[in-house]
Amino acid sequence: MTSASTSPEQRAPGPTATRRTTRRSWWLRQRFLLARRTAQFGLLGLFLLGPLAGIWWAKGNLAASTWFGVIPLSDPFIVVQSLLALGHVTLTALVGALLIGAFYWLVGGRVFCSWVCPVNIITDAAHWCRERLRLPPGWRPQRNLRHYLLAMCLVSAALTGTIAWELVNPVTLVQRGLVFGVGLGWTVMLAVFLFDLLVSRRGWCGHLCPVGAFYGLVGRTSPLRVAADRREACTDCGDCFAVCPEPHVITPALRGSGSRLVLAGDCTNCGRCLDVCDDDVFRFAERYTYAARERDRVAPD
Repeated sequence: MTSASTSPEQRAPGPTATRRTTRRSWWLRQRFLLARRTAQFGLLGLFLLGPLAGIWWAKGNLAASTWFGVIPLSDPFIVVQSLLALGHVTLTALVGALLIGAFYWLVGGRVFCSWVCPVNIITDAAHWCRERLRLPPGWRPQRNLRHYLLAMCLVSAALTGTIAWELVNPVTLVQRGLVFGVGLGWTVMLAVFLFDLLVSRRGWCGHLCPVGAFYGLVGRTSPLRVAADRREACTDCGDCFAVCPEPHVITPALRGSGSRLVLAGDCTNCGRCLDVCDDDVFRFAERYTYAARERDRVAPD
């Protein structure tokens, strides 16, 4: 009998689970990570084409940009702050925010964090170093702290009439540092790296960033979800918990008796649990169709 104090990651495999004797190939265990890095560096490369090669497919940055001289894209978080600060926004900014908001609602709000945001590259590097150095977790602020910081950003915009957050936003400063070589951007990159390495494990993205908090709210009802579809096959190896940037989102779907869908808005849809699971427990699923099938399975005849 498993002790009540035993963590989920330490439990022995269930009677129906058989531990696989072979591990996936390196490629299969890294495929989503490599796809994410390709997306992140590829997007930065597209912004670099203009200043370096004179090919202006993209003008601007992640806060506001124009693609191919026609398509406006705007960060909805910035647009909301602009509306609170100024009382109005341009039609172009509004259209751009609606396009971006609709996209991230469709694929998952925090897809921005894991597939687009350049700060994620820095925090993942810090986490990799922290694991190799076997450093303790450090400061563990409450996860809802980022929601308080999100509220502070909105209130400060309304009270000051400025988008004050943009003055210190690591996402904007890091992108400017990488694309335009602005010195402050490199300083912010180093600060975020050292914070996650020495102060708090996955501290910035997991506990503090108001941008991530905003996109988590955008994607709370997103159709694209991770599902622990074959949770009976789980052998409790703990690999998914080890690689997940928000491991608390896995437990209800994998260990619970309810829905197998990962429904928490904190999930970044990074795909790392799909990468490392040798038991093929996880897959991406369309939320509402999958939930309907779950209801059909448990409904009485």
